[in-house]
This record gives sequence, structure tokens and C-alpha cells, in this order.
Amino acid sequence: MDFMSLPTIKTGLKNIEYMFGIVGIPVTEIAIAAQASGIKYIGMRNEQAASYAASAVGFLTARPGVCLVVSGPGLVNALAGMANANMNCWPLIVIGGSSNRNQETMGAFQEFPQVEACRLYSKFSVRPNSLEAIPAVIEKAVRTSIYGRPGACYIDIPGDFVNLTVKKNSAKYIGCCPAPPISMAEEMTISKAVSFILQSKKPLLIIGKGAAYSRAENSIRKLVDQCGLPFLPTPMGKGVVPDNHPYCVAAARSRALQYADVIVLLGARLNWILHYGLPPRFHPDVKVIQVDICAEELGNNVKPAAALLGDIKAVTEQLLDRFNRTLWKYPSDTDWWKDLWAKMQSNEATSKALSLQKQLPMNYYTVFHHVRELLPKDCILISEGANTMDIGRTMLPNYLPRHRLDAGTFGTMGVGLGFAIAAATVAKTHNPEQRVVCIEGDSAFGFSGMEVETICRHNLPIIIIIINNNGIYTGLDSETWKDILKLGEPSTYAPPVALLPDAHYEQIMSAFGGKGYFVRTPEELQAALKISLAEKLVPSLLNVMINPLSDRKKQDFHWLTRSNM
Repeated sequence: MDFMSLPTIKTGLKNIEYMFGIVGIPVTEIAIAAQASGIKYIGMRNEQAASYAASAVGFLTARPGVCLVVSGPGLVNALAGMANANMNCWPLIVIGGSSNRNQETMGAFQEFPQVEACRLYSKFSVRPNSLEAIPAVIEKAVRTSIYGRPGACYIDIPGDFVNLTVKKNSAKYIGCCPAPPISMAEEMTISKAVSFILQSKKPLLIIGKGAAYSRAENSIRKLVDQCGLPFLPTPMGKGVVPDNHPYCVAAARSRALQYADVIVLLGARLNWILHYGLPPRFHPDVKVIQVDICAEELGNNVKPAAALLGDIKAVTEQLLDRFNRTLWKYPSDTDWWKDLWAKMQSNEATSKALSLQKQLPMNYYTVFHHVRELLPKDCILISEGANTMDIGRTMLPNYLPRHRLDAGTFGTMGVGLGFAIAAATVAKTHNPEQRVVCIEGDSAFGFSGMEVETICRHNLPIIIIIINNNGIYTGLDSETWKDILKLGEPSTYAPPVALLPDAHYEQIMSAFGGKGYFVRTPEELQAALKISLAEKLVPSLLNVMINPLSDRKKQDFHWLTRSNM
């Protein structure tokens, strides 16, 4: 019996639930076949947003989402999402159409060296050499995306493959790959790590998004509770242990990093987010116990006192087993705890004072104070934008793992709406009551604002909150903007950070059938958010105006401290 190429593609994608993309020549039929096979296809408005969405599915489900793109420019647009997935260590499959094989090097429509280009942004990049090989190639791509350190994979489908037919029994069918193998650390290294913790005067546990991805929350919570360890979550490690846990020292982040003498890294990397593990942000003699699934990551920037290679969940259980034999718990009356608690109280008091200010326009802290009072504890928070993301991370708590997504390791702006669409799509399937709240700076929203139409078309009950300061970092008020226009062309006189003052982004949502709110006061903010949370069937956008000069509270260090290397 003959059959087309499309069933070979969908067979290889067994157990893959979600596909995001933009169709066109030559991939439209692939999307149709995916839907026929039970895969949910979400048509997006830009390939970047589609690839961001598919990668977020990888983080949320530990199975890759698929991004389907057309050849040439379509694939190039998706490279941003592939790079972001690789840097964040999230599984992603990108399937790209390409020109017909017999037109290669002839200047075919949208011809581009796609396989070669994707090798820079992926773990695996391939064009199947025959129709029969497609199931095996896709199985390898899925397997490669989730085994070891997760990442992106690319599969190139020539246009002439799409409607080609072959004999059914000639296809190389391979069963769906099993779950990734679980590796454990050497017992001798576990003993070494535990001995350092037992001798520590100022211990600190840092929980990274690798811990969230590995589903290690139960084991890590036991480790924290049993050993009484202060812990600090990285942005997407928030919620692995709830932010309101008494041992969470996020409010004293700088103090904890600067003075800890033993640090246990659970699925976190000593990159820019953690200031490379170097002075002045870290103590020069700190002993680092590094737990990571990737051997090549061990020892980056700082030589670890103990390097535990293995799955985060499995290694945490090994540590727990060893501590069960000692019945040791770090005392709660140490000078280290007193110092951390004092710093937390001081920082929280400063933030509270800022959040209770009555002046209008509002500042960041006032907005987040009122948002925090209303958000459900189990909502998924998406956040991007400079101050919006950084202040939101400190003001909006997470209580559950994998319930915060943001700009991540690559510091990528424009991910917000793609991430929100992914989270809402997954929730619609597995937890229909789940709320997704996407909190964006006005600049960040501009990268992918047209995805509001995607949200409305798929009726995803996403709440978008734009913190609008009329600019990038800072903006101008409307009167100052008018004065600038009197001087001449904005391209000459307007600050490069300035955006159009008082832009009515909420009207974009209203134009597509959602609910839009223009917000200037705390009362308007609370009223709009209450209505949006109560309305679970219609997406909404709150355009929240703040003082264009609103900024973060004074920091102990510059955000990207220049280390003495």
C-alpha cells in the first residue's frame, strides 16, 4: 500500500502534543496531517513567537514542543527561539520546509543553507536522505532533545518530500524513545559534599531552573526542611520550594551570595545571572558543591569543591539518604541566620515603603503590591522587561515549580506572549482552571504584540498586564514629548529609550474581541484585575500607566558586576 510522506512525519512525533508555527509553501500539509494525528496546532503570527512557545512547552512538560516553519526567512526567524531553547536547556523540535532537492544551488524560492545554519543553534540538525528515513530521524531528534542536557533539534523537509509516496513497508519505523536515563553521582563525591555542608558556618542552597525541569521539588523540599538550609532560588527556580518558606532568603540575595562559605548549586549555572561565582559578589574562599547533569558545566568559572554529576532529583535523594544517617540540622540561632533575617527585614521594609506610596503616576512597587494581593497562588507567571521583570521577581511570589517563565539565561526580550500562549495551551489540556498572567514592560510587549490575535483566536484566558513607563528603562511624559516634537524630528531629539507616551495598548486586545483596560490608579488596577480573574473565558489586557522615571530601589551592586577576574 502506498502512502504520502506526511504519515511518516506524524508517526515519528508520537507522544508530542503541541505544534506551533506559521504555514505556507511547502509545510501547510504537514500542519494538516499533524492535526489529523491528534497534535494540537496553534498558528502564530511570527516564527520567533512560535519557536518561543514550542520551547516553553518543553520546559513545562519535559517533552519537546514542535515549531513548524516555512523555508528561508521563516526558518531564520525561528533561529531566535532555537538559540533561546539551547541556552535555557529546554527541548525543542523545529521542522522547516526547504526548497526541492532538484533545485538546490539554482537560486530556488527561499533557498537557504538551513541545516548548516541550524547547527550553530541546536544539538542536532539534519535533512533526511529519503522519505523512508523520516520516522527514524524524528525519533532521534526527539531523543536528542531530551537526553543529557536538553536542547533544540532541527529537521529539514525538502518541498518535494511533502507529497511524495513510498511503499509502507519500506519506511524505517522506530518506537517512541523511552524517558531519559537517570544518572547518579559517585558515592565518594556525595560523602565529600556532605562533609563540607556539615562543617559549614554559612551554608546556602541555590535552586536553579534545572531543578525545576528535573521535577526535583519533593526531594529538594525534604532536603531544605530536614537540614534547615537557607535557600535562594534563581528566577525560574522559584517555586521549587515555595517563596514563602521560612528558609527562603531571596529578600537578602546579595548578602547571602556575598558571605556564604559553602554553596550547593542544584541545577544552576555560575553564569551572569549568578555573577560567575566570583568576588565581589561571592566570598573569595567559598566552597561550591555543584550538581549538574552536564559534565562540561562542572567547573565553569569556579573550581568546585565537590562536583556531583547526575540528575538533580536523583543526586538530591542521594544527599538526603546520607543526611538521614547523620540526623544533622543547621541551627536556626546562628549569627548567619540573624544576619540574613536582619537584611531581609530591611529590604522588605524598603520595598513596602515604596509600594505604599500614594503619588500618581504609580511606581513599579505600588503596581506589584496590588497585583500580588489578587493573584491566585497557583497561577503561572510570565514576565519580561528590564525593571518589570527584575522588580516583579522580588515582589510576586511563586509557590509551585515551573510556574514562572521569563527572559532566562539568554536574557531574551520578546518571549512573553509566546510563553504565555504555550502555558495556556498546556493548561487548557491538563488543568483548565489554571490562570496564566503575563506581566510585560511596554517595550517587551512590542516585540510580539500581534500575538494578542493568536490569544483571542484560540480563546486562551490569558491576562496580560503591561507596566507602561513610555519607554525602555525610562520614558517621557506627554508634555515633555510635545516639547521634543517642537524641536524637530524625534529621530534627532528624542532619547533613544523613549517610546510614544500614553500608548493605548489595551485597544489592541479590544480590537480582537478581548477585554482591554486603561489603568492609572490603584483602584482602577484592582477593579480591572478582579474582573479579569473572574472572567475565565475571555482574554484581557491591563495597560497600567506608571511614572516614566520609576526605578528599582538602590542596589548593593550594579546588576552585572564587573568581577575581578
